[in-house]
Amino acid sequence: MLFEELENEVDKDLDPFDLVCHIAYDQPPLTRQERADQVQKQDYFGRYSQTARTVLEGLLDKYADEGPRNLEDSKVLYLDPFNEMRSPTELIDEFGGRNEYQKAVRRIEHDLYNTAS
Repeated sequence: MLFEELENEVDKDLDPFDLVCHIAYDQPPLTRQERADQVQKQDYFGRYSQTARTVLEGLLDKYADEGPRNLEDSKVLYLDPFNEMRSPTELIDEFGGRNEYQKAVRRIEHDLYNTAS
């Protein structure tokens, strides 16, 4: 609730991280979409199969639309657009198993919040 009020005050669709940095430290904020776009521009996704890349792109789209809360929860794979692709187990298998899927998600999170980008 507090973040929503602050977000409305700055009139931008910001991640809580950017909102706090902007208000507390006067850092120039990036919208969630801008952060997601920066991650997609990296060559990181090329190591995965087409299906796995589509999952990662879908996760970034969800982040841009809804924020970070669903990134780490593999239950997100039961939701649109993932549920139209394959089963969650099959999608995770595209990464080489659960551990590799989780590594890919953590890498996305790291890259989203890497201040050097």
